[in-house]
Amino acid sequence: MLKRALVSVSDKTGVVEFASGLVKLGYEIVSTGGTAKSLRDAGVPVTYISDVTGFPEILDGRVKTLHPSVHGGILAKRTPDHQEQLVKQGITYIDLVAVNLYPFRQTVAKPGVQLEEAIENIDIGGPAMVRASAKNHRYVLVVVNPDRYQKVLEKLEKDQVDYDFRLSLAREAFAHTASYDTAIAAYLEGVEGEKAEFSSTWEKSFELVQVLRYGENPHQKAAFYRDPGAVGASIGTARQLAGKELSYNNILDLNSALELVREFSEPAVVIVKHNNPCGTACNEDVGVAYKLAYEADPVSAFGGIVAVNRPVSVSAAKQMVEIFLEAIIAPGYEPEALEILSKKKDLRLMEVDSLEGQVGDVREIRKVNGGLLVQDLDRKVLDRENLKVVTEAKPSAQDLEELIFAMTVAKHVKSNAIIVTRDKQIIGVGAGQMNRVGSAAIAYQQAGDRVSGAYMASDAFFPFSDTVEAAAKVGIKAIIQPGGSLRDQDSIDLANKHGIIMVFTGMRHFKH
Repeated sequence: MLKRALVSVSDKTGVVEFASGLVKLGYEIVSTGGTAKSLRDAGVPVTYISDVTGFPEILDGRVKTLHPSVHGGILAKRTPDHQEQLVKQGITYIDLVAVNLYPFRQTVAKPGVQLEEAIENIDIGGPAMVRASAKNHRYVLVVVNPDRYQKVLEKLEKDQVDYDFRLSLAREAFAHTASYDTAIAAYLEGVEGEKAEFSSTWEKSFELVQVLRYGENPHQKAAFYRDPGAVGASIGTARQLAGKELSYNNILDLNSALELVREFSEPAVVIVKHNNPCGTACNEDVGVAYKLAYEADPVSAFGGIVAVNRPVSVSAAKQMVEIFLEAIIAPGYEPEALEILSKKKDLRLMEVDSLEGQVGDVREIRKVNGGLLVQDLDRKVLDRENLKVVTEAKPSAQDLEELIFAMTVAKHVKSNAIIVTRDKQIIGVGAGQMNRVGSAAIAYQQAGDRVSGAYMASDAFFPFSDTVEAAAKVGIKAIIQPGGSLRDQDSIDLANKHGIIMVFTGMRHFKH
């Protein structure tokens, strides 16, 4: 018995081969517009959709498949009463539907796209056919992903199309239309003239990149999903050039490292371990910047993640291969540097687009049991205009540059965060302690003999003057902190007593 397949795709990857395979298996191919032309040009016999419906495509192609002869053929059960109705109306069963939708995401991602163009790339007939065939998956195979074509042909040829396979294709189909509608809703929310700061529902869909070996720990299952609408440099759009498969913890640390290194306009290197920077340094020579970042904490750097905001140089690469690193992420590699690093077969080498002007996402999401927390990403950047000197001792321009560097790092360290720096190099990090004095003690101990005359940043204000007192004992030269405590004056008085420069930013940077 001749079977009928409706094939209408925007992504024409592999469609000629797929349709040809279906014809060999005894299918009549029904198609529309561009797909029908592509198939006919390739010598595949095609029946135009208008010959099935008895009605021409109208309204510039907006209406072509929205017809009982199409949807009746798709939605009919293979039961006597449905068959009787189809015969009465002269409708033929449709046994397979291969459809993917107008390229909405690609359209709205183009620079300068206008609303009218976006609207015209909203598919109507396609989602209707996909949903109809997915609903009737017991009788109709629905294929929305070109990667599935070969498997479908193999299953049909071997007569191995079981219910589980049909259900799997139906699930993919509903996910395809859900993702499509989500992209449209998100775009329209962005162009609304008046809109709420946060929408009444959180609409976002993500595409599976890979199932990971495990999560944070071996007993936890995990996977990585990508935002299909993501643009710019991010871990979601990064390309892997070499090395082992990324792990769950690699991805977390790569993201943290990239988010910090993108903060700097000058060449910078960041080393992250367990989601906290253990080394950060700026220098016009990337090789020198790496050396300084590594020297901040060589023990923690072992097995760490490195992010660079410039292409990795040969000098940097030669140093990087001297220790065990999990991964490196950068906007490119000098050819010889890539060759050097690729010799370490397990070292994951990730490449992103230029970080200049790229901010990636503007919101971050954290899943909690039973809900989501959504907030703006902490993208605020310090500059001299925002700073308030509150002590008798005044900072030089160089002091201010150093303090801004220190606070930039502090906002990427888990709270309570204390950072100690010299010459735009981390020399001490106190992260994630339950009290600020404890974080400071860890940072000062790590800085060692270099702490005297160094700069200190705190992600939040000092509730008491004890942190300043500890800073005075080790010889800290200048402190930058948000201010805003009821006891600010106690800290200011103590700083004045010891000749310490103190600058307020008015901006807290908690990172839980």
